[in-house]
Amino acid sequence: MAPTSETTVGIGGAAESTDMVLNIGPQHPSTHGVLRLRLVLDGERIQHAEPVIGYMHRGAEKLFEARDYRQIIMLANRHDWLSAFSNELGVVLAVERMLGMEVPERAVWTRTLLAELNRVLNHLMFLGSYPLELGGITPVFHAFHEREQLQTVMEEVSGGRMHYMFNRVGGLKEDLPAGWLARARHAVADVRSRMDVYDRLVLGNEIFRGRTRGVGVLSREAVHAYGVSGPIARASGVDFDLRRDEPYLAYGELRDTLKVVTREDGDCLARFECLLEQTHNSLELAEACLDRIAHLAPGPINQRLPKVLKAPEGATYAWTENPLGLNGYYLVSKGEKTPYRLKLRSASFNNIQALTELLPGTLVADMVAILGSLFFVVGDIDK
Repeated sequence: MAPTSETTVGIGGAAESTDMVLNIGPQHPSTHGVLRLRLVLDGERIQHAEPVIGYMHRGAEKLFEARDYRQIIMLANRHDWLSAFSNELGVVLAVERMLGMEVPERAVWTRTLLAELNRVLNHLMFLGSYPLELGGITPVFHAFHEREQLQTVMEEVSGGRMHYMFNRVGGLKEDLPAGWLARARHAVADVRSRMDVYDRLVLGNEIFRGRTRGVGVLSREAVHAYGVSGPIARASGVDFDLRRDEPYLAYGELRDTLKVVTREDGDCLARFECLLEQTHNSLELAEACLDRIAHLAPGPINQRLPKVLKAPEGATYAWTENPLGLNGYYLVSKGEKTPYRLKLRSASFNNIQALTELLPGTLVADMVAILGSLFFVVGDIDK
């Protein structure tokens, strides 16, 4: 009789020990853009996480090399579409540093005001969308109502609702419209009067706290290792803010009003709390700027520039405290009207790397809570 072989087929329970690869994306409602996460799962627990980026890459850094210093502002404006004014600001600060240019005081204070209003607009989007990703729909309606108040005054001064194109090398495009300061002051006061809704509606919600407290804890060591910055780093106890530590614009004169918000827990809840408290402070800074601008003597808001603007040969690095973290431009010039090289260091690009540290060991159910708490814009990652 011929020998027989025996084969065992695993059914059901035998498959539980096999790792499964799960793709989240490349499009997902909680990613604020087109992102893909490649997860390796053991049952419901994440073993390995790899962010796969590049779906929105437009080659901005290469395009910078073929555009003059006025055109670059338009390109730089767009990578983080929620922080357009701050993106522009970094470019013009780098070029002004290369030129050794002094900007009129009126422009300095107005830039500071608009940068803080832009910060509030950015944060309000995440203050509304993050609870939405966890199943709470009401906060997003409040957030968009407040955003409309501020976008109205931003649109009046610049002509744009999201992409303002208001910065220029040497100052700003034009002076403020007649009566705009009073309308801006009213809008800021109106938004401030309703900000407590997030304390009551979101932070006071036990389901929200249950989904976020102790979830996705990012250590201080990981913050430094991955170059994480902004509210996410400060939520892990890293007390660093360029506005205070390397003051630019008028922040040096706003030390008494500027508050660097930190937490020690490093979890999703701490990141949300940092974002919310920072929004309160940005509204206070905006009011302080409005007070100062109202008492400035009339004067120019920009410098007269030659028809063809050329930066002198050399290199410089200008970084700003953008709403989502550190935003830096490394400018190399050969003395032409276009930069030889303009390297962009965007906040979200570094911040999103922390997912490889945060997600392993957590449950799939907590993945969206952790992902949303990193407050990133995918265009800012892909550039």
